[in-house]
Amino acid sequence: MASLKDKVIAITGAASGIGRATAQECASRGASLALSDIDEAMLSTVVAELSAQGIPVIGTRVDVSSSDSVDDWISKVVQHFGKLDGAANIAGVAGRPGGKIFENITDITNEHWEFIMGINLTGVFYCLRAQLRIMQPGASIVNVASIAGIMGRPGIAAYSTSKHGVIGLTRSAAKEVGDRRIRVNALAPGPVDTPMLTNLRADAGTEDRPVTNTYKSLPLQRLGTPEDMARTIAFMLSDDASWTTGATFSVDGGVAC
Repeated sequence: MASLKDKVIAITGAASGIGRATAQECASRGASLALSDIDEAMLSTVVAELSAQGIPVIGTRVDVSSSDSVDDWISKVVQHFGKLDGAANIAGVAGRPGGKIFENITDITNEHWEFIMGINLTGVFYCLRAQLRIMQPGASIVNVASIAGIMGRPGIAAYSTSKHGVIGLTRSAAKEVGDRRIRVNALAPGPVDTPMLTNLRADAGTEDRPVTNTYKSLPLQRLGTPEDMARTIAFMLSDDASWTTGATFSVDGGVAC
């Protein structure tokens, strides 16, 4: 198992789903954790669980769509731990709270588009920028994209576009900071059993959409789990992946093969 002993890892979206599983996985590998989420109550629960296990951990409410919120968080992380060795930028949304997820391009409102981009793409940019400003050689960043970032997905164009952007940002960053020996990679999850997938399937209203029926034809014949994603993220953050950068790891049960 790839070790994260003595590493300080920052994770966004840590209150649930892939973010929560990643926090638990990194903790099991010896990392100290700086966790963030917009949902302060759920984040506090995760922090309390890890603290009870003796894990060095702090939790901060962060709105990734605000550069000030992100910058303040990363500053606090360094003040508390003295460094930042790795980051998993996981926070993301499929739609506005209480709003529809599936919209054809001709029906997408400015508000829907800007909300998705503000969190999924601009939010990753704000995090990446703040992290790279203070990271030292040997550090590693993982940005979470989606299979929707490597293929078109009808009905969720805003989401798909934002995730394509994450991959482009990741590749550009990897080339910019390679000479600093900092690695930047992306994860492209397939259909994972999380609250986001549950909401997406409910909003679709049918299992016949290309997006919602993907899991039916998976070569591995099952949905992914948050733990499946967390193990791959932990590997990318570890020194076991020391010669891997600018890559997109498709962890999707075979959807994109």
